[in-house]
Amino acid sequence: MSASEIKDLSRLAIHTITTKGWTLEQCVENFSAAGVKGITVWRQALEGRSDAAIAEAGKRIRDSGLSTVALCRGGFFPGKTEADRNKALDDNRRAIAEAAALGAPLIVLVCGAVPGIPLEDARKQIADGIAAVLPEASAAKVKLSIEPLHPMYAGDRSAVNTLGQANDLVEQLGSPWVGVAADVFHLWWDPALEAEIARCAKLGALDAFHICDWLSPMADMLNDRGLMGEGCIPIKKIRGWVEAAGFNGFNEVEVFSHRHWARDPKDFLADIVSSYLKYS
Repeated sequence: MSASEIKDLSRLAIHTITTKGWTLEQCVENFSAAGVKGITVWRQALEGRSDAAIAEAGKRIRDSGLSTVALCRGGFFPGKTEADRNKALDDNRRAIAEAAALGAPLIVLVCGAVPGIPLEDARKQIADGIAAVLPEASAAKVKLSIEPLHPMYAGDRSAVNTLGQANDLVEQLGSPWVGVAADVFHLWWDPALEAEIARCAKLGALDAFHICDWLSPMADMLNDRGLMGEGCIPIKKIRGWVEAAGFNGFNEVEVFSHRHWARDPKDFLADIVSSYLKYS
């Protein structure tokens, strides 16, 4: 299939956060009915569930014909105190257990940043944090996929801000259980993006591909993403680069949007499908 058109939904996945008003069960039912083939589960949808209940949710997903693409999210490793950092490690170990119970092959890592911690220190704490939970990830056969975030989040959400930095971390850690989740919202602006996508693929680390659009102006730096075709990201071009690098996984729609969350979720889902087919 050319990078200029999508004619089916066989590689469409949607994050549960995208249809924020629905429970996990509602997401599964409605995504499946719409012809969507994959789902990335956000941990909020699993809150309060035992491992057995999470495993049952995973079975429900599989029985519906959906693939569980990932669990989102782990990370947030930096902390000003050892207690803060240890708390983050415990949370990541819990995420690994949840992913294993759910049947998710990977966890998306939003790596974290803390105001007042220099970026170079935060990046060291991130590397140390991932290394600390790698034994559990390996034992559970759950991959840890670093998601670089746009530089506007460097102060408080992630000190990993380019695909190049994520690739450097993958090389530094040297484990088959560490990879990368590439999100066009965070990476589209980077002049080195095509080359770093190719590098990521050569490392065997290109685990996930997230899509949405960048609105200009943006009303909220976190919760005003657009549907594909509403903004200025060259999604088809970037998809072409990841496919040329050998990626054949899901195209995961991840939209944080107060504007879209205020709509009827079924109407929003219909627009997700149509925009995916037309603009992705």
